[in-house]
Amino acid sequence: MNGLGGLNKSPAGVVMGMVQLQLPVVVTPEHLAAQTRRICEMVAKARRNMPTLDLVVFPEYALHGLSMDTNPAIMCRLDGPEVAAFKQACIDNKVWGCFSIMEYNPRGNPFNSGIIIDDKGALQLYYRKLHPWVPVEPWEPGDLGIPVCVGPKGALISLIICHDGMFPEMAREAAYKGAEIMIRTAGYTAPIRTSWKFTNQSNAFCNLMVTASVCMCGSDGTFDSMGEGMFVNFDGTVIASGGGRPDEIITCEVRPDLVREARKHWSVENNIYQFGHRGYTAVKGGAQDCPYTYMHDLVAGRYSLPWEGDVVHTDGTSCGFPEPTREYTPETGEVRKYA
Repeated sequence: MNGLGGLNKSPAGVVMGMVQLQLPVVVTPEHLAAQTRRICEMVAKARRNMPTLDLVVFPEYALHGLSMDTNPAIMCRLDGPEVAAFKQACIDNKVWGCFSIMEYNPRGNPFNSGIIIDDKGALQLYYRKLHPWVPVEPWEPGDLGIPVCVGPKGALISLIICHDGMFPEMAREAAYKGAEIMIRTAGYTAPIRTSWKFTNQSNAFCNLMVTASVCMCGSDGTFDSMGEGMFVNFDGTVIASGGGRPDEIITCEVRPDLVREARKHWSVENNIYQFGHRGYTAVKGGAQDCPYTYMHDLVAGRYSLPWEGDVVHTDGTSCGFPEPTREYTPETGEVRKYA
């Protein structure tokens, strides 16, 4: 059920639009300003295209393109003009928006960040990509965890970015924190198409939540992003999908109320519950230990694969980046209030 893409909106429905934005080339501050204006124009187009729209989502790299340029002159800040323009676009069009920025980091490489802004222009979610697509991406690993916000119609929403979705722990963490809808924005190119689809489906089914995902689209003269906007219901079925047409907006009504119902009433395959209550038919409440070695090792700081010493690519030098020398230390302080 998708309400004919949102044309028929139910009282409990949340109508979302995933923008398969044309992949830009952004090199200068002037390019950045022009692309900011274009994104704001697309917010207005999305509203005109679907008057019932609650939330419009732009893909990763929508503002900066796929150059991996870390030039400080084109990096963004939460209090910068680009985010201010996005806030105003949401106010002007009375719609929530999800946007991508490459965020200036005075302590090291920029963060690949995502934000959700409500229809009053207030920042409701702020996320930094936990798993940059190494060795290709130079971004600082995120340090804000996986936040969840209350979105339209009271839906609990989380945001992950691109490569994040290849780690099942990311979707599980989002669901564990209550997310009923998980947004996944990306800049992926065609070789990732198959894994993009089945991970969006498995992330939904394994956690009884809706996944709403979209990539950049079209060519910048070097790279070809694939679009492939898609909505997956909590049972793993695809309920709406797009292809490779740049600037197409894939819309769908999703039902967080039915997610809540399934999480409460499903017995077979209520995986997000049963994960922490193993074998509850045999033992009261199920086993609630942690039998997973990799979890214990990761927490203890001794994560090591059996083939750890044989891994060839362990930094970004194969993609032209210098070997890093700085140790990772997560940021603390006021910024973490959004986590």
